[in-house]
Amino acid sequence: MTNEVPDYPEVRLAELIMPNRTNHHGTLFGGHALGLMDHAGWVAATRCARRTMVTVASDRVEFKVPVRAGQLVELVARVTAVGRTSVTVGVDMFAEEVASGERRLATSGSFVFVALDDDGAPTPIARP
Repeated sequence: MTNEVPDYPEVRLAELIMPNRTNHHGTLFGGHALGLMDHAGWVAATRCARRTMVTVASDRVEFKVPVRAGQLVELVARVTAVGRTSVTVGVDMFAEEVASGERRLATSGSFVFVALDDDGAPTPIARP
């Protein structure tokens, strides 16, 4: 991968966490958190590459504080590296109290996506 990353706009997605997305402690299921992060990362990678993208790896996902039912989560995804066929995206998930606006970094991680051609094979990404 190259170290030069053009200035792609970050992607921001938000969602209210409902009780059906939580465990018996009232906190967000880790798998659902990963799904939300993967989705935000995919949007960022797709906008960067303008190709069909698929997730090939996640790395160093850290769950820092629990996300509770009734909180908003905001996902912030930023392209951190662009390779010949791949895009790496860092994703942060913030938990926000709706009433007070207090925010905390809840989860962070890195995701790698690969561009695919019409036959489903990795394909080069056009560079700006």
